[in-house]
Amino acid sequence: MNIVEATKSYEHWLGQHVRLVKSDLTQKHDTMHASAFGFFRATYYRWAQQFPKLLGGMDGAPRVLAVGDLHLENFGTWRDADTRLAWGVNDFDEAHRAPYVQDLVRLAASTVVAVDEGSLYVGARRAVGEILLGYAKAMAEDAPHPFILEENNAHLRALAVGEQRGPRKFWKKILSQKKVEPDSEAKALLLGEMPKSTEGIVFKRRVAGAGSLGLPRIVATGLLEGSRVAREAKARAPASVHWASGADVAAPADTAAILARLTRPADPFLRVAPGWIVRRLGPHSEIISLPELADTAERREVLNAMGRETANIHRATRGARAAVLKHLARQKDGWLTDAAERMAEAVQKDWRMWKKRG
Repeated sequence: MNIVEATKSYEHWLGQHVRLVKSDLTQKHDTMHASAFGFFRATYYRWAQQFPKLLGGMDGAPRVLAVGDLHLENFGTWRDADTRLAWGVNDFDEAHRAPYVQDLVRLAASTVVAVDEGSLYVGARRAVGEILLGYAKAMAEDAPHPFILEENNAHLRALAVGEQRGPRKFWKKILSQKKVEPDSEAKALLLGEMPKSTEGIVFKRRVAGAGSLGLPRIVATGLLEGSRVAREAKARAPASVHWASGADVAAPADTAAILARLTRPADPFLRVAPGWIVRRLGPHSEIISLPELADTAERREVLNAMGRETANIHRATRGARAAVLKHLARQKDGWLTDAAERMAEAVQKDWRMWKKRG
């Protein structure tokens, strides 16, 4: 099955379980065409299909509750209950049990793809080395160390509160989206999460992300004491791994389970409902994009932090820490770079076919 056939099969399968927005699917296909990194982000279903075939020898690695669709743009910021700015993985839409190496290889492969296309200015081997170094160090520590961007983590904070993440730009983008009337379920969820005294609430159809393009996303926004607030409801879809494995079931991702186990400052406005994920939107509650990372002087430090955050997530699985450390100690030098380059090569091959035939 090539990438065109796989995409057609996956989208047909997905459409049987959730209502799809066809115009957003078209934009997703355009994103897949525009760049190798955009293609990478949009095609986790293909990764879930290819990884066992290309790197099946890694199936014996200790299994954890994994992010699944981990990559350079799956990190962002949010405010915790004490209004502190926190940073880490902020999208668990494809979370499932998997060998811990899958998350590492996917994060590293996204780095290789970004470096190869000139979107990230750092050597690929050095970048992957920083990810692995951060991961191993964090896994060896006695306790997890979440990333709170206040008096510590100055470089990450500078990245998170940069000029291009300012309120004016953020709200202009939200308000430019098309106005819609959501279905009763989404509307009730959003209104239930909005502050009670919010005035002039309107609903907007949000087009964002890459892998989730095609799923309904609705934003409620209004004015609270003269300043804008917003909540987003994004439809939950079955985990892509079920399609890739040919399983009879089409269960949702383990989003709630992985969030419940994490030892880090939680977003008090993030709620996993049966058919939706509801969260607060704001200038400092969003992903950090690749262009922002590419312009950061401390890229190696950020990559190291991504490795550490991945370890923080994996060690939340009971018994994982000791098993992962034992497995890591047996790996040969360069194993992660070799695996990442092999998967990145497969991604590039699929991307070239998509540009020609997709």
